[in-house]
Amino acid sequence: MTPQRILSAARALFAAHGYRATSMQSIADRVGITKAALYYHFDSKEEILHQLTLPLLDELEGALAEAEAQGGPEEVRWRAIEGYVEVHLRHRQTLTMLVKDMTLLVQAPVGDRFRAAIALANNLVAGPGSGLEERVRACQVVAGLADPVVLFRDVPADVLKGHILAGARALLGEPLSEVRPRGPARGRKGGRPAALTEEQVARVRDMYAAGHGAEEIAAAFEVSRATVYRCIKN
Repeated sequence: MTPQRILSAARALFAAHGYRATSMQSIADRVGITKAALYYHFDSKEEILHQLTLPLLDELEGALAEAEAQGGPEEVRWRAIEGYVEVHLRHRQTLTMLVKDMTLLVQAPVGDRFRAAIALANNLVAGPGSGLEERVRACQVVAGLADPVVLFRDVPADVLKGHILAGARALLGEPLSEVRPRGPARGRKGGRPAALTEEQVARVRDMYAAGHGAEEIAAAFEVSRATVYRCIKN
């Protein structure tokens, strides 16, 4: 559990103070271990950054690949948009950390992978055979999917997702009725589950005891913070 505690502490510190302003000593202090013990688990701050960004990038690339494999261009477009938003909402703190220090977004390999993912998202939203107007509008839509995740960090994920998708529909000139639903909730890839199982509740409590914040846990299980607090209290 110590590596996960280190990553959780580093993520919070990077998001609050910035990557460059956070020292290895401050991460060790936050976890409650020595600096030598921290270096036993991670060789450098760069390695910690890599481990923090890897899940976000892997999931983002996976969501876009899944969208690209759909049938018609409209289905591809909306799967790409929804998948893009959902991944960023699950990794709010990591995204905040990256935006806090924008230079991280131009460094390889993080910057290269982000640019490639954004370019693919732009193409999927624009659709095949699109002209300049459609491509520009697609870029506007994709650019507007992640910023609200950072700017409105205290808004519950499901509420914010609805507003972001409504904004995308407005930019694309498509009414609500024309957007295909993702289907019934079935967990991480299909919307929020109606309730947590006993095993999930136990995992929520373990994560909270290990120092993970309620917002981070809520994003991991795709539930509200209120649900997390109920699990902790009961």
